[in-house]
Amino acid sequence: MKKLLALVAVFALMASTAYAGKVEVKGSTTVLPLMQLVDDHFKANPDLGIQISLSGGGSSNGAKALIDGTTDIGMMSRDMKDKEIKAAKSNGREPMQHVVAYDCIVPVVHPDNPVSAITKEQLFKIYTGELTNWSELGGQDEEIVVVSRDTSSGTYDCWKSKIMKRDGKKHKVFPGASLLASNGAVAQAVSKNVQAIGYVGLAYVNSELKALPVDGVAAGVKSAMDGSYPISRGLNLYTAGQPTGDTKTVIDFVMSPAGQKMAADEGFIPIK
Repeated sequence: MKKLLALVAVFALMASTAYAGKVEVKGSTTVLPLMQLVDDHFKANPDLGIQISLSGGGSSNGAKALIDGTTDIGMMSRDMKDKEIKAAKSNGREPMQHVVAYDCIVPVVHPDNPVSAITKEQLFKIYTGELTNWSELGGQDEEIVVVSRDTSSGTYDCWKSKIMKRDGKKHKVFPGASLLASNGAVAQAVSKNVQAIGYVGLAYVNSELKALPVDGVAAGVKSAMDGSYPISRGLNLYTAGQPTGDTKTVIDFVMSPAGQKMAADEGFIPIK
């Protein structure tokens, strides 16, 4: 009986410590696919003793979770805002930025749409509601169906900074646009509507979408790295201070050659 109890105790201890290092990761739906691959790596190597708990919701949710102390790592496809950094510091947390890859935000249309290129000025006018018909861009005489990310998205914030800014003012996307919660939702909406236009991270461009060069420059690794593509950005993991323990193990893996290969496999631009 004593041997049986001892065995039960041993197995209970093994179960409780097999994934002793649970790391909470929350935020950007753009960064999420990369971290899902990282999660798969740790699941396939249980001897490393790390379990990742993943959830999306957008970059603003990642920042909020870091501020509130409800995540170890905040995924963000934009930089933290000054007010977010201030809020974190007031809660005793010093945000530390880890740029893990680069990305392009790509205007996309349905493959059957005859329009094959676009300018920043045209994008501004489309998303402010000034341009409303594809014929004004050399396309069919059809209404432009405008699809955007929602306002909690880092992708939206980057779009607003890079496309919607005029004379020092960031204009809002006009009320007639559909605001969707993820890159995947935007991609799906555009792929099903010949009159639609949207924007997604480079990793979400597929055969069901046509990527539009912006000001004559196509999105890609080279144009993002040399700065010629006008809508590029860094993808970030934020921690509260220098990462330690299991959180550091996760960050270090993402920055390792294996982690950077995962970033490239997802369509992002590795930093190393």
